[in-house]
Parts: sequence; C-alpha cells; structure tokens
Amino acid sequence: MAITTHLDIVSAEQEIFSGIVEMVVATGELGEIGIVPGHAPLLTMLKPGEIRVTLPGGQEEIYYVSGGMLEVQPFYVTVLADAVQRADSIDEAAALAAKTRAEEAIANKDADLDYSVAATELARAVAQLRAIQKLRKNLQ
Repeated sequence: MAITTHLDIVSAEQEIFSGIVEMVVATGELGEIGIVPGHAPLLTMLKPGEIRVTLPGGQEEIYYVSGGMLEVQPFYVTVLADAVQRADSIDEAAALAAKTRAEEAIANKDADLDYSVAATELARAVAQLRAIQKLRKNLQ
C-alpha cells in the first residue's frame, strides 16, 4: 500500500476535491512543486496553472487554478484557489479566444492599455490551454 496524504482543493465558490492522494504537483511562484507524504511544512503562492493529483493506484487528475495559496502540513495539503475547475471542464474555445484577445491588446501599441491586466489574462488563458493539453496527453 502506498503512503498517502489528505488533499483539499477549494475556492470561495466550491470544494472541488477532498480525499487521499499519493502526490500533488502545483505551479508555485518559483516553479513546479511536487508534494509527497512527509513533505516539510510549506506555504506558497500559486501561479495560474495546473494542479496534478496522483490518486492511490496511480490514476491522475488535473485541475486548473487561476492562482491562490498552497499549504502543506504534516498530514494534509490544502489548495486555496482564487478560481478552480477540472481540466476536462475548461472551455477550450473560450480559452483560445481569451488568449487571442490578450495578444492583440498587448500588440496594439496605440490603445490605452493596462499591460498588467492583459498580461494576466494571457497567462490565465495559456495556463488553461496547457491544462487541456496535459489532460489530452494523459488520456492517450
């Protein structure tokens, strides 16, 4: 039997996952972080990206978070997300459209543009598309 830990993934709107896992991989401020049972306590900000969860038995689930916090304690891991959804429920057409809009806004030098807003939207759309691609790769 594999060593496991408890994981909760929640946002202000919903709890999307609560259960036992073998491993959690998230995109922190300084890059990808892999959490396994026995990991040292940790608190870090999350960037928009995917959360990969390995369930007992090796099955993997993928979630998208738009940002938030990751807390690791001796016997549990908590993801407090700004917004979260399962990768298989992301609207790919909407993500592609958002990416295109953000790229056009950044490229348009004449417009009154809040660059940070456009860059954030671009990062969010790219992260959603990456989560969809990772899901497709796992299904093959």
